[in-house]
Amino acid sequence: MSTNVPRATTASRATDRPGDASPFALGLLLRQAHWRAATVMTEAVRPLGIEMRHFAVLIVLVNRGPTVQRDLAAATGSDKAAIMRVVDDLERKGLAVRKSVPGDRRVRAVEITPQGVELFDAAHVAAEPLAKSLVAELGPGEPEQLRDLLTRFAYPADGEA
Repeated sequence: MSTNVPRATTASRATDRPGDASPFALGLLLRQAHWRAATVMTEAVRPLGIEMRHFAVLIVLVNRGPTVQRDLAAATGSDKAAIMRVVDDLERKGLAVRKSVPGDRRVRAVEITPQGVELFDAAHVAAEPLAKSLVAELGPGEPEQLRDLLTRFAYPADGEA
């Protein structure tokens, strides 16, 4: 049986160690950085009674205003069932409400409540010292440089993903 597997042209194989030079190195580093940042930020919002999945939806609602669940799912990278559970949680906690969309009785928009805005602001206060600890090993100007590089990587100017 023949497969279309490319023959190895380099001895560089993916590892999960610092200094990996494989074609997978960037993705592995980004995954590790995401895991570390998410773990730290989860600790910031936990005392507020929410998880990062809840906070991700609050971010969208603060930035966009009332948003239909389908668009919340797309904006947060969730599926329809997961976003429904998150919105249910937010409603139960009094942080968001579903409202009818004029002209379409089937669609409901999710809107952040004043209590949700208050919690959103409190999360930023709680996260500040933890965010500083994430970049404590970096030198002067490097946190800003890292943010700039990641922004350009995540949002290429030509719109390519």
